[in-house]
Amino acid sequence: MEYDKFIFCLEAVNDVETDTETEVVRNLEKLAYEGIDSIYKSCDTIEGMEESLQILLYNDHNFKNYEIIYLVMKGEANNICLNGYYYSIEEIAELFEGRMKGKVIHFANSKILDLDEEEAQYFLDITGAKAISGYGIPFSGVSSINLDKIFFSLFQDSDDVVDIVEELHEKTYALCKRLDFRLYY
Repeated sequence: MEYDKFIFCLEAVNDVETDTETEVVRNLEKLAYEGIDSIYKSCDTIEGMEESLQILLYNDHNFKNYEIIYLVMKGEANNICLNGYYYSIEEIAELFEGRMKGKVIHFANSKILDLDEEEAQYFLDITGAKAISGYGIPFSGVSSINLDKIFFSLFQDSDDVVDIVEELHEKTYALCKRLDFRLYY
């Protein structure tokens, strides 16, 4: 089956100059075999993150087909950590300002996503994103990658995030519960 929706993955690494194949890259390659294409970039600074997004926005003519912006970064409830520096969800929203219209920003469980209603609404309003999703339980031996792959594949057949999350819970309730899957929309 040929899909027309893509994933843009941005992973925080210690040093972009070091060429290391991560679990994320291996799993994105598996998704490609299933027909779900993605672009993978790594970053080690906020400037690198911004540059990767600029290239995606202005140089990739398929940007409208990127339904999911997949962020694999460490951090805490409402921030990310790049190279030892913490950036709040509000700072990330301002970095994405108005550029994520109709996109779902999804965080892997390398960081928890625990936003109050005001933080979530601010992020959605500033970025234009359709939704922001992630997990309430941080990585502790159980990676979210398998649940992420199922979540991504469900987007290939539907655009309704509520229906997608309901189906995700129907198919993988125990894992959704264990990792505390969250969606703000």
